[in-house]
Amino acid sequence: MSDAEGSNVVAVLTTAPNEEVAERIAETLVEERLAACANVVPGVRSIFRWKGSIAHESEVLVILKTTTESVGALSRRVVELHPYEVPEVIALDVCAGHEPYLDWVRAEIGRVS
Repeated sequence: MSDAEGSNVVAVLTTAPNEEVAERIAETLVEERLAACANVVPGVRSIFRWKGSIAHESEVLVILKTTTESVGALSRRVVELHPYEVPEVIALDVCAGHEPYLDWVRAEIGRVS
């Protein structure tokens, strides 16, 4: 397990209204090499305040693995593809990880199709 200091690997979280939208976003980002991998996690319950009311929604979580250098482009693309007015796009630095996996993420993002 690497301490991953300076690993340049980031996990980006977003949610989608259903699996179809989540999978479309995930596949597009992987195809465009903005994400090396996307996990689509159905069954998420979100509770949030929206336009003055408390909302309860069923959503699908999407976890995208990318590099620090690609976060901006990936975030912009999520917003373009997303049906929500204000989609969640949160980037979390990966502070530790299995070095071969981190190498794979970096290689996939850097590879030219």
